[in-house]
Amino acid sequence: MPSGTPTRERILDAAHELMLTVGLARATTKEIAKAAGCSEAALYKHFAGKEELFIQVLTERLPRLTPLLGSLTADPGRGTLRDNLTDIAREATLFYEQSFPIAASLYAETQLKRRHDEAMRQLGRGPHMPIRGLDAYLRAEQDAGRIRADADTFAAASLLLGACAQRAFAYDAAPDGDRPPADAFARRLVTTLLAAISVADGTR
Repeated sequence: MPSGTPTRERILDAAHELMLTVGLARATTKEIAKAAGCSEAALYKHFAGKEELFIQVLTERLPRLTPLLGSLTADPGRGTLRDNLTDIAREATLFYEQSFPIAASLYAETQLKRRHDEAMRQLGRGPHMPIRGLDAYLRAEQDAGRIRADADTFAAASLLLGACAQRAFAYDAAPDGDRPPADAFARRLVTTLLAAISVADGTR
């Protein structure tokens, strides 16, 4: 990476690359610092530990799912419900596709997974947060009258994001090994979901 790149950016780039290639469990701060061309002490000047580094990789190097959810929740009624949910589904599809290879190694080491989960709780983060974020957006749209009053917004959020997460690993053993294209996949999910929760056809 360019020598003029700030240390923090070099660390994030190195962490992203190592987490993708060897997994989160095996990407040590020592190896990340070495790949970034800095000392481990320098890494800790920018990040409290690997858990915070992992969060920042998800936030700054992967598709921006959480900011999108936050901006839509703050301004319900903007755009069409169909377009908004399709944008969310597309970002979620790409986010899980890129984050699953990073985090998958945690599930092979029970104690490490437990420590990681505890660290996520202390930082107020975790894989449940996008579901909460989408639920909040759907409730805001419900209050705005674009989603049926009797719709279960938490279930709808879980169904949409669960399908996006499932796509990340469900097709590896398929004959061609290809996942459904992200754009078409997002549109089909939203069309099906809107049939259950929208007060109209989702174009509002």
